[in-house]
Order: sequence, then C-alpha cells, then structure tokens
Amino acid sequence: MNTNVPHNNYRKIIHIDMDAFFASVEQRDNPELRNKPIAVGYSGNRGVVATASYEARKFGIHSAMPSSVARRKCPELIFIDTNYEKYEAVSKQIYEIFQEYTDIIEPISIDEAFLDVTENKAGKLYAVDIAKEIKQKIRERLNLTASAGVSYCKFLAKIASDWKKPDGLYVIHPTKAAKFISNLDVDKIWGIGPVTTKKMHNLGIFKGEQLQNMPLQILSREFGRMGRVYHDLSNGIDNSPLEPFRQRKSVGCELTFEKDTCNTEEIYSLLNYLARNLEERLEKADFRGHTFTLKVKFHDFKQITRSLSCSCPYLYREEILSVAKEILKSIPYEANPIRLLGVCISNSIYKPKSYPNEYLQLTLDF
Repeated sequence: MNTNVPHNNYRKIIHIDMDAFFASVEQRDNPELRNKPIAVGYSGNRGVVATASYEARKFGIHSAMPSSVARRKCPELIFIDTNYEKYEAVSKQIYEIFQEYTDIIEPISIDEAFLDVTENKAGKLYAVDIAKEIKQKIRERLNLTASAGVSYCKFLAKIASDWKKPDGLYVIHPTKAAKFISNLDVDKIWGIGPVTTKKMHNLGIFKGEQLQNMPLQILSREFGRMGRVYHDLSNGIDNSPLEPFRQRKSVGCELTFEKDTCNTEEIYSLLNYLARNLEERLEKADFRGHTFTLKVKFHDFKQITRSLSCSCPYLYREEILSVAKEILKSIPYEANPIRLLGVCISNSIYKPKSYPNEYLQLTLDF
C-alpha cells in the first residue's frame, strides 16, 4: 500500500489511540507489573474492569467485564485501583505533543483523539510522517505506546488505528478506501450494532462490498435516515468535521457493554462502577451540579434519558448510585437488553476555581 497521502484536496486526519492506557501507565511506573496480567479497576464484588493489560487480554479479560468474572478467567490477575489524577497528568503530556502539530484536535477521551493535520505547524506534506513522529515522541518522552490511523476522514482513520494494535500504524489511502471497505464485515462500519447487523445479514449483506452495491432506495426503506449514513460510509464518504475543545457544562461518563444485558445484578454492578468514576471526576473537575441524568441505550439503539434535579449538588457515589437505581426502576429493560449506560451531572450554579483539562472529560466507551 502506498502510505504517502497526496497533497491535494483531501483532508489529512490522524486518529491516535493509546494502547491499554491505564494498564500501560501502571506497568511503566511499577517494573514488577511488567509482562504480567493486570486489570485497572475496582476489585470488589461489584467491581468492573476499566482497562486490562495485553497479558490479561490473552485470558479473555476485557473492559467492562465484572471483576469477579475476570478473576475466574485468570486467578493470577493483579488488580490495580484507578488513579485518574495520574492518568490525567500523562494525558496532558500526550495532548501537548498533539499541539506541536495542530490546534484542530477533537478529544474522544482521556487517551484518544482525532487530529486534522491538513495544514500543520510542522509544515509536513504527509500525514503518515506526522503520525510516526507523534508515536515516536510518545515512546521517547513518556515510555508508552500508541496506535495511529491515517486517512482522509474520521471513520477510516479510526478503523485504521485499530487495524494493527498494539503499537500500530496503518494508512488508508483515498484511492484504496473503496477496496478496503469492501472487505470489512458490516459490523465494523460506524452505527451498525448487533441488531442492525442481524438485519443486514437477513438482507444478504455481510461485507462492505455488498453494502456498497445495495441501492440507496432499499437501504432507506429498511433503515430510515440511517440508510443514507450506511450508504455513504460504505462508499468512503464521511465529511463530519472535527470538533475541538469547548468548555463543558457537565461531567459524565458512560459504558458500552461488551454484551447487551437485562440482568439486574450486572446492571447494578456497572452502575456502581459508573458512580465511583463520576464521583472522582466531579472532585477532579471541582464541579458541582444539581441535575443528575441517566442515559440508557437499548440493544436496538433506541435511547432514553431521565433526569432528576435537587436543591443540593450531587457529589458522592452513594447518592449518585441511589438516584440512578431509583430512576432505573421506571425504565422497562427486562425484555429490552441494555447496551449502554451513562451518568451525568449538570446544571451547575457554582463557579469552580479552575477547569483542569475539561476537554479531557473521560468517556469510558468500551
């Protein structure tokens, strides 16, 4: 594959994704943890794995897995409590490297971002050269590895960064995009989850090539307005802009489950994890909000949000978990499995002393 992105009208987009970020930081800082299966997260009965090292992933351990399940899969698994203050400090260093090349940065999470380097501070012609330099600087300055994807749009840059993990670099050239997408399983295309995948299969669509050849009229009939989205993405059309930092008016986090579930015990376990995470985020951001919002996305991608406001700000895990459970009681999920839960605090009437890395608001998207 020719990895030289031409200097023409195409955008030059890089997606950077740190490899097992939390776990890699812990292994870097503690030599005794290197080359061992570790999980970052809460190890208690209702604990959930936030990040697993690559050594742990060999045992089938993954993010959002209940800690009890992870321990059964790997009795030698080492649990490390999350240290968001440390991770945010490292994340700030990573973003400082990004800013050496461009100010058009869309943060996805604490360890992941899109960069538009069409016009870049280094004056480099090829985006792949910038991606190589960023990876090298992250390794040399921080002793960590990152995977990078390069293409002309966000959709393909994201797929490219996942292609050769860990420590990968992959480029999807504009002239190679259609062929690359044609070989993808349809569930690799943005917005196509388990339910849509099944519907695609029923229509005889298993690969990108079959989706490319499906008339737009049929896709629109079967999938509504998303039919146009699937049609465009399968043909390499993605004009979505990068959205740089805007001051946030809320603090939240969410979990996309590895498998959809309607098991109440498992859902409560994940809510507990989210509540602990949100408590830490509120403290770090020095944020006080009076409105709590629970977001629930079901297996069919239908989504609802329910909010509850209080005269006193929501600050602590116990009250966050309590109100989340109370709201959840009003949501019928027994026959409608949940694929994502999100919790958020907003409606602040308190002015924080500072806004440390607000654009790095953690979104736990597993």
